[in-house]
Amino acid sequence: MKKILSLIICSVCCDIVSAQTYTLQQLKDSALHNNIAIRNAQHSIDAAKEQRKEAFTKFFPNVNARGMRFNANKNLMKMSVEPMDMIPQSVQPMISTLSQILPAQALSFLTDPISFSMMKNGTIGSLMAVQPVFVGGQIVNGNKLAKVGEDVSRLQLQLSENEVEKTVEQYFWQLVSLQEKTKTIDAVDTLLRDIYKDVEVAVRAGVAMRNDLLQVQLRQNDIESQRLKLNNGISIVRQLLGQYCGLKPHPSLTPNPSPKGEGNFKGEGEAFGRDESSYTFDIVLPDMNQQDYLPPSPFGEGSGVRLLPEYQLLQKQVEATKLQKKMAIGQNLPTVAVGAGYTYHNLMDIDRSYGMVFATVSVPISDWWGGSHAIKRRKIEHQQAQEQLVDNAELLKIRMQNAWNGVEESYQQLLLAQRSIEQAEENLRLNRDYYRAGTSRMADLLEAQLLYQQSCDKHTDAFAAYHNKLLEYRQSCGQ
Repeated sequence: MKKILSLIICSVCCDIVSAQTYTLQQLKDSALHNNIAIRNAQHSIDAAKEQRKEAFTKFFPNVNARGMRFNANKNLMKMSVEPMDMIPQSVQPMISTLSQILPAQALSFLTDPISFSMMKNGTIGSLMAVQPVFVGGQIVNGNKLAKVGEDVSRLQLQLSENEVEKTVEQYFWQLVSLQEKTKTIDAVDTLLRDIYKDVEVAVRAGVAMRNDLLQVQLRQNDIESQRLKLNNGISIVRQLLGQYCGLKPHPSLTPNPSPKGEGNFKGEGEAFGRDESSYTFDIVLPDMNQQDYLPPSPFGEGSGVRLLPEYQLLQKQVEATKLQKKMAIGQNLPTVAVGAGYTYHNLMDIDRSYGMVFATVSVPISDWWGGSHAIKRRKIEHQQAQEQLVDNAELLKIRMQNAWNGVEESYQQLLLAQRSIEQAEENLRLNRDYYRAGTSRMADLLEAQLLYQQSCDKHTDAFAAYHNKLLEYRQSCGQ
């Protein structure tokens, strides 16, 4: 059993050691390649391409081939003819004379009706090609509309990429913030251990009360509680980030102890314990102490609005409504087409075939009653799209300015957080010296320690918020 446990522990350790480290850009690239939202947007582009190709086929002739073979239970045509009705009146006196000379059997073919039938079975086949010459511009405008649809799908992909990039950065900086707070917890824990040693010595020397020692221990317990919460948060955010970026989880083994404390083996060759999947990758942590936090210079007012995919989508909407209005007009115009055909049949038990060429003209007359209202509706929709373009362009400019204000505000917050750390460090140093000199209480020292920890956490949050605001500003400017 010890040998098996050793192999399992070595395997898990190898998985942890071999955990790959990713930069922020690598995580973005992985998400853009594997995220389901990007794949769906790419599928929409592929579908729009096929729709554009489908619209292009309308320029070519429409060719139809039809064939039919039938066998009826009785003849489709049946006729009975009186021969005397087919003989001219001038010839009938001659027939009367012949009836006196010839026997009646010889003249029965003239007096008895003749019945005949046909088309009990047969074959019909035809091949027809029709080339539209003029259909009111519907084919041309339909192709343009399909091209607009493809452009819209590409812009939707760009929006999806921006959203994926934004989400990855949010997860990334959230993970950075949690890991940096863990470092702060470690530093505070080391500080509290040093304070505990100092207080312990003071208590033994009789210059400090045991209550001071208990206060330090309570603060250490609180730090351990915060560490547990941070570790759980790091685990969850890492899993969310790994799943969103399409990273492959690594299997990890969690032993299931039996009531006797021994391993739970279910059978020979079966894994020990519970098989779980987890993300064991690491990220490259940025330098939190860098001083060059200067944000980029803002663009001129409105200069980047036309580069935004949101603005271009509004332009495509205006273009689409304009084409739809033209197509509505074309549906109420005359249509002209030319064609050629070939037909074969043997309905009379004789093979017959013939070819023909033709031209057709179709003029919608009653359709103008409802068509005029459809045209007016398309004109109103086109006007709405134009007004929406102007209005939303102003909103996009406001969003750009607001994003820049967010960058400036987060930059100032970051500088304030930096200064707060320096001030909290000095305050902690002074209170520690005062406590050692016996001129300060333990509560003051622990409060100084808490302020230092809070300053470090605020600096971490401000650092993450600053980079998120930078990305938001870049995207609002179309970068």
